[in-house]
Amino acid sequence: MDMNQPSEPTTLPLFDPAVLDHRAANSARSARVSKATPSYISDHRARLRERFLQGGAAAMPDYELLELVLFRAIPRQDVKPIARRLIDHFGDFNRVLSASPTRLSEIDGVGNAVITELKIVEAAAQRMARAKVMQRPVLSGWQALLDYCHTSMAHREVEQLRVLYLDRRNVLIADEEQARGTVDHVPVYPREIIRRALELNASALILVHNHPSGDPTPSDSDIAMTAQIVRAADSMGITIHDHLIIGRSRELSFRSEGLL
Repeated sequence: MDMNQPSEPTTLPLFDPAVLDHRAANSARSARVSKATPSYISDHRARLRERFLQGGAAAMPDYELLELVLFRAIPRQDVKPIARRLIDHFGDFNRVLSASPTRLSEIDGVGNAVITELKIVEAAAQRMARAKVMQRPVLSGWQALLDYCHTSMAHREVEQLRVLYLDRRNVLIADEEQARGTVDHVPVYPREIIRRALELNASALILVHNHPSGDPTPSDSDIAMTAQIVRAADSMGITIHDHLIIGRSRELSFRSEGLL
């Protein structure tokens, strides 16, 4: 070949044929999946969404509200059987949301996508309830505080102790999990609670823990533990406003019961 002779320009294709073939295959696959979705599922979902928009959650039983949540996690499958299995196993909508990922994964049809969607809804509910009490005077918004505690703790499967730290105006400045235990016991360290209060410059505390059994009646160890924390707090000039035990449907206040 004559090296001095100009070569013919090479025309390159605008798109790589392999890429075009890949995109065409994906389009065909998507079309097949779409066609595979029965119309009755689409119709059912549309009806549920419309009922929710018209009447809100109050117009729907727990399993249907759960279906609405599962629509995003499982877009092309009838999710009613999974919703019913979850409700039958855990008892109600709240207990489904608060169940641990390990226990949720034991239910047939529940995978990572479903667990993620449920935990997103749970986190959103807790964050909304928390926003109503953080950086606000607690004693003048007591019902909002109780609502938050129930949302966060009423359906947990193990005992948890939370400490709410208040400033001198009784504004909630921190809400922290101090310990987590078993189904009927939680380890408590009064020294750590008071140390953290001093770090935050807190003037008062509210203790909150849950009873997974659902019955908020305090045990002898609950009463003794509270007395230890009160003594430690008194020595540092910190007030214990209350100790709340959160049950499934009600709470118990040590202050109201004359235990504090």
